[in-house]
Amino acid sequence: MSIVRTLQHVDADRDGIDTAFRDDVLAGLAQRHKAIPARWFYDTRGSGLFEDITRQPEYYPTRVETGLLEQVGKDIAALVGPGRCVVEFGSGSSVKTPHLLAAIDPGSYVPIDISGDFLRDSSRSLAERFPDLPVIPVEANFMNPVALPHEVDGQARLGFFPGSTIGNMVARTAVDLLRSMRDTLGGPDSGAMLLIGIDRIKDVAVLEAAYDDAAGVTAAFNRNLLTRINRELAGTVPEDAFVHLARWNDRFARIEMHLEAQRDVAFQVAGQPFAMAKGETIHTENSHKYGPRDANLLLRTGEWTPVETWTDADDRFALILAKATEYRTAP
Repeated sequence: MSIVRTLQHVDADRDGIDTAFRDDVLAGLAQRHKAIPARWFYDTRGSGLFEDITRQPEYYPTRVETGLLEQVGKDIAALVGPGRCVVEFGSGSSVKTPHLLAAIDPGSYVPIDISGDFLRDSSRSLAERFPDLPVIPVEANFMNPVALPHEVDGQARLGFFPGSTIGNMVARTAVDLLRSMRDTLGGPDSGAMLLIGIDRIKDVAVLEAAYDDAAGVTAAFNRNLLTRINRELAGTVPEDAFVHLARWNDRFARIEMHLEAQRDVAFQVAGQPFAMAKGETIHTENSHKYGPRDANLLLRTGEWTPVETWTDADDRFALILAKATEYRTAP
């Protein structure tokens, strides 16, 4: 009998406003180079739009990573062993998850996501597909250590972080997250492991098309952030004044997404005034790409030791299995 339960982890003020969302938006718009963290894309509509993005012909990562999971599932199972609690960080609709769960014979599944309604819906679907597997969703911001449900006490843990979501973060934040995941999953004495998807550097035209599809789904996803600000933070942002931009920044090896003002604008958010000149942008997302050595260095810095790496035939995307690094007092 599957367990489906949600733990609430959203801080709201007396008016029901998510205070973390408000604080991040106000701080980001007050900067000289305006920026808002990408995690705030994922309200219910944003989460649905992202799933639509993954089905666009230009967006290769989901297809390639899913294919890899299908191909190497037995290899992963041999390395992680049965009975683990699979903890998925930022689970979304959990499209890739069934391939992993079917391959490794887990003891339980704990999806963690910031979008509660989306999390509950996807958890119910997965529980129906795996009726004998305890499915215990946790609504939380996985950027911080998360207390896992007591039902999984005693089970070795396998973190699952697909989709190259690690690429959304600058290196410092990515390392902090990897260390936070280590705290959530347990140290080396617990046998904690992490299976992570990391996108590779490739042709610029392929990368830019993946983040600016012809159907305009990614553009709608990006602009939905403004809709959410207006709805939840009493914003007056003129949404029609902004367009979606996706461009490759070779210096930082990343795709950047921006919302660019097409005219001078003035607006309010949560009672505070802001103004932007024509051509000024709000930086909404990064998607860093990593070569093999870069990816391994990132994991080691985050206190994970790579165990095995799998890539597709064209070396577009990598799945890396790592174990929690043992504590050492000397080289």
